[in-house]
Amino acid sequence: MKVLVTAGPTREMLDDVRFLSNLSSGKTGYAVAQAARDLGHAVTLVSGPVNLSPPHDIEFRSVISAADMHQACLEIFPDVDAVFMTAAVADYTPASPTVGKMKKSPGDLMLPLTRTRDILADMGEAKGHQILIGFALEVQNAEVNAISKLKRKSADIIVLNGPANFGSHESSFRLVTAQSIGEVQRASKDALGRILVQEAEALHRR
Repeated sequence: MKVLVTAGPTREMLDDVRFLSNLSSGKTGYAVAQAARDLGHAVTLVSGPVNLSPPHDIEFRSVISAADMHQACLEIFPDVDAVFMTAAVADYTPASPTVGKMKKSPGDLMLPLTRTRDILADMGEAKGHQILIGFALEVQNAEVNAISKLKRKSADIIVLNGPANFGSHESSFRLVTAQSIGEVQRASKDALGRILVQEAEALHRR
Protein backbone atom coordinates (compact mmCIF):
# COMPACT_ATOMS: atom_id res chain seq x y z
CA MET A 1 0.00 0.00 0.00
CA LYS A 2 0.90 3.64 -0.35
CA VAL A 3 0.35 5.20 3.07
CA LEU A 4 -0.09 8.76 4.33
CA VAL A 5 0.52 9.44 8.02
CA THR A 6 0.05 12.79 9.77
CA ALA A 7 1.69 13.48 13.10
CA GLY A 8 2.29 16.05 15.81
CA PRO A 9 0.61 19.36 16.57
CA THR A 10 0.13 22.38 14.35
CA ARG A 11 1.09 25.92 15.31
CA GLU A 12 -1.25 28.83 14.61
CA MET A 13 0.77 32.02 14.75
CA LEU A 14 -0.51 34.98 16.82
CA ASP A 15 2.45 37.09 15.74
CA ASP A 16 6.02 36.39 14.66
CA VAL A 17 6.99 34.93 18.06
CA ARG A 18 3.83 33.48 19.65
CA PHE A 19 1.46 30.72 18.61
CA LEU A 20 -1.51 28.57 19.64
CA SER A 21 -0.79 24.84 19.79
CA ASN A 22 -1.34 21.71 21.88
CA LEU A 23 0.55 19.00 23.77
CA SER A 24 0.88 16.43 20.99
CA SER A 25 4.38 14.88 20.89
CA GLY A 26 3.97 13.17 17.51
CA LYS A 27 5.05 9.82 18.95
CA THR A 28 1.99 7.91 17.75
CA GLY A 29 2.24 9.17 14.18
CA TYR A 30 5.94 8.44 13.95
CA ALA A 31 5.32 4.94 15.35
CA VAL A 32 2.61 4.33 12.72
CA ALA A 33 4.93 5.55 9.97
CA GLN A 34 7.71 3.24 11.14
CA ALA A 35 5.36 0.27 11.46
CA ALA A 36 4.02 0.84 7.94
CA ARG A 37 7.55 1.05 6.58
CA ASP A 38 8.62 -2.10 8.44
CA LEU A 39 5.63 -3.96 7.02
CA GLY A 40 6.69 -3.11 3.50
CA HIS A 41 4.53 -0.11 2.61
CA ALA A 42 5.51 3.14 0.90
CA VAL A 43 5.08 5.87 3.50
CA THR A 44 4.68 9.63 3.37
CA LEU A 45 4.81 11.31 6.78
CA VAL A 46 3.43 14.84 7.11
CA SER A 47 4.49 16.22 10.48
CA GLY A 48 3.96 19.32 12.51
CA PRO A 49 6.76 20.62 14.76
CA VAL A 50 8.06 17.83 17.04
CA ASN A 51 11.33 16.80 18.67
CA LEU A 52 11.55 13.52 16.77
CA SER A 53 13.60 12.26 13.83
CA PRO A 54 11.55 10.74 11.00
CA PRO A 55 12.12 7.06 10.19
CA HIS A 56 14.56 6.31 7.38
CA ASP A 57 13.37 5.31 3.92
CA ILE A 58 10.13 7.26 3.92
CA GLU A 59 9.02 10.51 2.27
CA PHE A 60 8.88 13.28 4.86
CA ARG A 61 7.14 16.65 4.76
CA SER A 62 7.48 19.18 7.56
CA VAL A 63 4.61 21.63 8.06
CA ILE A 64 3.72 24.27 10.63
CA SER A 65 0.08 25.34 10.47
CA ALA A 66 -3.24 23.57 9.97
CA ALA A 67 -3.46 25.24 6.55
CA ASP A 68 -0.01 23.87 5.64
CA MET A 69 -1.03 20.36 6.69
CA HIS A 70 -4.34 20.59 4.84
CA GLN A 71 -2.59 21.58 1.61
CA ALA A 72 0.03 18.83 1.88
CA CYS A 73 -2.49 16.10 2.70
CA LEU A 74 -4.94 16.98 -0.05
CA GLU A 75 -2.10 16.98 -2.58
CA ILE A 76 -0.93 13.52 -1.50
CA PHE A 77 -4.33 11.94 -0.85
CA PRO A 78 -5.33 10.91 -4.42
CA ASP A 79 -2.25 8.71 -4.77
CA VAL A 80 -2.46 6.76 -1.49
CA ASP A 81 -4.35 3.68 -0.34
CA ALA A 82 -4.57 4.38 3.39
CA VAL A 83 -4.45 7.45 5.64
CA PHE A 84 -3.62 7.51 9.35
CA MET A 85 -4.68 10.91 10.64
CA THR A 86 -2.88 10.96 14.00
CA ALA A 87 -2.01 14.68 13.98
CA ALA A 88 -3.61 16.96 16.57
CA VAL A 89 -4.62 19.69 14.14
CA ALA A 90 -5.74 23.04 15.55
CA ASP A 91 -9.47 23.65 15.22
CA TYR A 92 -9.07 27.44 15.20
CA THR A 93 -6.49 29.93 13.97
CA PRO A 94 -6.08 33.68 14.63
CA ALA A 95 -8.19 35.70 12.21
CA SER A 96 -5.56 38.45 11.80
CA PRO A 97 -2.06 37.52 13.00
CA THR A 98 0.08 40.49 13.99
CA VAL A 99 3.11 41.26 11.82
CA GLY A 100 6.12 41.51 14.12
CA LYS A 101 5.54 41.23 17.87
CA MET A 102 2.23 42.06 19.50
CA LYS A 103 2.84 44.67 22.20
CA LYS A 104 1.26 44.46 25.64
CA SER A 105 -1.39 47.10 26.27
CA PRO A 106 -3.70 47.96 29.20
CA GLY A 107 -6.74 45.72 29.72
CA ASP A 108 -7.67 42.32 28.40
CA LEU A 109 -7.04 41.07 24.89
CA MET A 110 -9.87 39.90 22.65
CA LEU A 111 -8.53 37.40 20.13
CA PRO A 112 -10.79 36.65 17.13
CA LEU A 113 -10.34 33.11 15.83
CA THR A 114 -11.53 31.49 12.64
CA ARG A 115 -12.24 27.79 11.99
CA THR A 116 -9.53 25.80 10.24
CA ARG A 117 -10.27 23.42 7.36
CA ASP A 118 -11.17 19.90 8.49
CA ILE A 119 -8.58 17.69 6.82
CA LEU A 120 -10.20 14.32 7.58
CA ALA A 121 -13.64 15.56 6.51
CA ASP A 122 -12.28 16.90 3.23
CA MET A 123 -10.54 13.60 2.53
CA GLY A 124 -13.75 11.79 3.42
CA GLU A 125 -15.64 13.80 0.82
CA ALA A 126 -13.02 13.02 -1.84
CA LYS A 127 -12.68 9.38 -0.78
CA GLY A 128 -12.61 6.65 -3.40
CA HIS A 129 -10.76 3.43 -2.63
CA GLN A 130 -8.83 4.95 0.27
CA ILE A 131 -8.98 3.65 3.82
CA LEU A 132 -9.33 6.44 6.38
CA ILE A 133 -8.25 5.97 9.98
CA GLY A 134 -8.84 8.96 12.23
CA PHE A 135 -8.32 9.72 15.90
CA ALA A 136 -10.78 11.15 18.41
CA LEU A 137 -9.46 12.54 21.67
CA GLU A 138 -12.56 12.72 23.83
CA VAL A 139 -13.46 13.41 27.45
CA GLN A 140 -17.23 13.84 27.65
CA ASN A 141 -19.60 11.51 25.74
CA ALA A 142 -16.59 9.76 24.24
CA GLU A 143 -18.33 6.88 22.46
CA VAL A 144 -21.14 9.02 21.05
CA ASN A 145 -18.68 11.60 19.74
CA ALA A 146 -16.39 8.96 18.21
CA ILE A 147 -19.29 7.29 16.37
CA SER A 148 -20.48 10.68 15.13
CA LYS A 149 -17.00 11.51 13.85
CA LEU A 150 -16.75 8.15 12.08
CA LYS A 151 -20.00 8.80 10.19
CA ARG A 152 -19.55 12.52 9.48
CA LYS A 153 -16.07 12.09 8.07
CA SER A 154 -16.59 8.82 6.18
CA ALA A 155 -13.81 7.16 8.18
CA ASP A 156 -13.30 3.41 8.32
CA ILE A 157 -11.86 3.39 11.84
CA ILE A 158 -11.74 5.95 14.63
CA VAL A 159 -9.13 5.44 17.33
CA LEU A 160 -10.81 6.70 20.50
CA ASN A 161 -8.40 7.91 23.17
CA GLY A 162 -8.01 10.56 25.87
CA PRO A 163 -5.69 13.38 26.96
CA ALA A 164 -3.60 11.05 29.17
CA ASN A 165 -2.02 9.71 25.98
CA PHE A 166 -0.26 13.02 25.23
CA GLY A 167 3.49 12.48 25.47
CA SER A 168 3.20 9.03 27.06
CA HIS A 169 5.05 5.91 25.92
CA GLU A 170 1.86 3.83 26.06
CA SER A 171 -1.59 4.39 24.63
CA SER A 172 -5.00 3.51 26.01
CA PHE A 173 -7.48 3.31 23.13
CA ARG A 174 -10.56 1.75 21.60
CA LEU A 175 -11.12 1.02 17.92
CA VAL A 176 -14.49 2.27 16.67
CA THR A 177 -15.95 1.04 13.38
CA ALA A 178 -19.41 1.07 11.84
CA GLN A 179 -19.88 -2.46 13.16
CA SER A 180 -18.51 -2.25 16.70
CA ILE A 181 -16.84 -0.36 19.52
CA GLY A 182 -13.83 -2.35 20.67
CA GLU A 183 -12.73 -2.99 24.20
CA VAL A 184 -10.16 -0.73 25.86
CA GLN A 185 -6.64 -1.77 24.89
CA ARG A 186 -3.29 -0.67 26.28
CA ALA A 187 -0.19 -0.88 24.13
CA SER A 188 3.09 0.85 23.50
CA LYS A 189 3.04 3.45 20.72
CA ASP A 190 5.08 1.05 18.57
CA ALA A 191 2.58 -1.77 19.16
CA LEU A 192 -0.33 0.56 18.43
CA GLY A 193 1.32 1.55 15.15
CA ARG A 194 1.56 -2.08 14.09
CA ILE A 195 -2.05 -2.79 15.16
CA LEU A 196 -3.37 0.08 13.07
CA VAL A 197 -1.34 -0.80 9.99
CA GLN A 198 -2.54 -4.40 10.21
CA GLU A 199 -6.14 -3.18 10.49
CA ALA A 200 -5.63 -1.13 7.32
CA GLU A 201 -4.06 -4.12 5.56
CA ALA A 202 -7.09 -6.25 6.39
CA LEU A 203 -9.46 -3.62 4.99
CA HIS A 204 -7.31 -3.21 1.89
CA ARG A 205 -7.51 -6.94 1.14
CA ARG A 206 -11.33 -6.94 1.10
